[in-house]
Amino acid sequence: MSDICNYEKTAMLELSSPEREALEERFDIIKNGFSALDAYDTNEAEPLVTVLAVRNVIREDIPEKIIQREELLKNAPEQTDGYFRVPATID
Repeated sequence: MSDICNYEKTAMLELSSPEREALEERFDIIKNGFSALDAYDTNEAEPLVTVLAVRNVIREDIPEKIIQREELLKNAPEQTDGYFRVPATID
């Protein structure tokens, strides 16, 4: 029951005794389900991030043409000192 009380405090809940008992029964079922995994030796198992065969799909870092500031700003509705001028977002 102490686990349930700790969870209750952490979640800032106020549970009745019947609710606590019902949750304790459910948590016991979950804990027992995980304890079944203790029967397996996992010492030699490698940790997995995913079960899918994925590889790095990030593109290579290839330099590209750099656009000059004047070209970037030529269609800007407003600009100041070579920067875009936008409406203030905070007062």
